[in-house]
Amino acid sequence: MGNASGFCVTEALPQEAWSELSSRQSACLVDVRTKEEWTFVGVPNLESLGKKVIFVEWQEYPRMSYNPSFVDRLMEEIGEQPVDDLYFICRSGVRSMEAAHVVSSHLSSLGKKIRCVNVAEGFEGTLNMEKHRGGHSGWKARNLAWYQY
Repeated sequence: MGNASGFCVTEALPQEAWSELSSRQSACLVDVRTKEEWTFVGVPNLESLGKKVIFVEWQEYPRMSYNPSFVDRLMEEIGEQPVDDLYFICRSGVRSMEAAHVVSSHLSSLGKKIRCVNVAEGFEGTLNMEKHRGGHSGWKARNLAWYQY
């Protein structure tokens, strides 16, 4: 989906996102899940890359209402550090895609050329036959670095 300036949000599988985060110093990972998800499900771990994940809720639990200060909080977290790529991750890739589009549009309106990328499959991936997540797709199932609080 493009915006008025021709910027668009792309997607990358978790392994591709890890590779880009590993090789590009100016690439950042933004986890848009809820505080409860970070606490009870786990979070990506970028310590081996010398990076920290940016944590900003896209929706707030329990109502799952949109966080009106999401973009402002994200911009504060980024600060003055040079960023060329922002990778967005949520549970399955749906909320992070929404967040990536909103941020892409915001950055475009400011004339900033920062690539926004949704991490397809998200942190836990899709439901399996038993209606459980985290076993066959997503960041965790792809054996990428993560930890639990």
